[in-house]
Amino acid sequence: MFFERPGGGERAILVHLEGQDPEAREDPQEFQELANSAGADTVAFVSVSRHQPSAKFLIGSGKVEEIRDLVKAEDVELVIFNHTLTPSQERNLEREFECRVLDRTGLILDIFAQRARTHEGKLQVELAQLEHMSTRLVRGWTHLERQKGGIGLRGPGETQLETDRRLLRVRIRQIKSRLEKVRSQREQARRGRRRADIPSVSLVGYTNAGKSTLFNALTTSEVYAANQLFATLDPTLRRLELDDLGPVILADTVGFIRHLPHKLVEAFRATLEESSNADLLLHVIDSHEPERDQQIDQVLRVLGEIGADQLPMLEVYNKIDLLEGVEPQIQRDGEGKPQRVWLSAREGKGLDLLRQTIAELLGEDLFVGTLCLPQRLGRLRAQFFELGAVQEETHDERGASLLSVRLPRIELNRLVSREGLQPSEFLAQHTLQ
Repeated sequence: MFFERPGGGERAILVHLEGQDPEAREDPQEFQELANSAGADTVAFVSVSRHQPSAKFLIGSGKVEEIRDLVKAEDVELVIFNHTLTPSQERNLEREFECRVLDRTGLILDIFAQRARTHEGKLQVELAQLEHMSTRLVRGWTHLERQKGGIGLRGPGETQLETDRRLLRVRIRQIKSRLEKVRSQREQARRGRRRADIPSVSLVGYTNAGKSTLFNALTTSEVYAANQLFATLDPTLRRLELDDLGPVILADTVGFIRHLPHKLVEAFRATLEESSNADLLLHVIDSHEPERDQQIDQVLRVLGEIGADQLPMLEVYNKIDLLEGVEPQIQRDGEGKPQRVWLSAREGKGLDLLRQTIAELLGEDLFVGTLCLPQRLGRLRAQFFELGAVQEETHDERGASLLSVRLPRIELNRLVSREGLQPSEFLAQHTLQ
């Protein structure tokens, strides 16, 4: 019932409030793009200047009358507000306009419902929709206050509204239980990757910043990428081979947006955990976007909500093909550590710089060098081979093994400490990456 979309767009009026405090302010252009992404056929865009929102309608009664007349004149089926409406405001406005009213959260949920492709994605969207709907059950249902009648059913019993709420709670519990299984399966897969010492890199960023285009360019995949908000919902993982580092797992994730509804953050927690468990985050930023600083703040805020704000992060400024005089480059801090990479995923410019930077950042804890192991440490030599860490083996004049190894430093320390030794005791030569 939640995923069968109407074939054509719906005639809609968009209502945007100006004059609110900067924290609560929404972007009118982004609102228009959201409506287009949902398939709305915009008849009119109404901008309302109001510093003190009305408790009954959010907007003033004069504007309500103006929009009501517009709804009747243009045969409008839907009025969308670029703000969060309370259930009572939504009901009051529907009563006045005599058509459906949707707030910003409902609009984003509708887009998510259209974009969800996998079973998990659909479950997550349905959960968010049901939790949003649970506060709005009374809307438009005149029969819900009648009690059940009939032989054996008279007397005190459930009203239809109570029945609907109970069924809603049951369905929400079922979905949460299924998503818990998905979460444990993802955690199992992550543990397997950690055991294999394969680092994970997660693409995060504002919606439509070009994450999927970059993902496709790096991994030569064909993930759906389009110039629209929330083109990607379901996370995709691919193996990426990097020079001087080896394989890494690259994850493409759902984009963030200003005031992303908390219900969605909670529902998509299993998906977003791909980001919160990554070894490195690539924060993809639309360098051509006039409000990119605000978008960066919003992404960092959502990362804080999912506990990923303390992870190592590299800023990737994408779409430099839309800027004049900007060439692909790596920017470093005072200590020479890479901070941001400027590139164009669509044109394929600067991808080699990004690969080089990822390898540099992930290789900080990587040991690359030659170990001199005497014959008595044959068991230790065998363990290096079992891990696949040996790149080359030669022998010196005393018969000791000279192993050229490449493995995480933590793994090297673990193996050596079992023998009661220190790595420095048998280093022939080494370099750190």
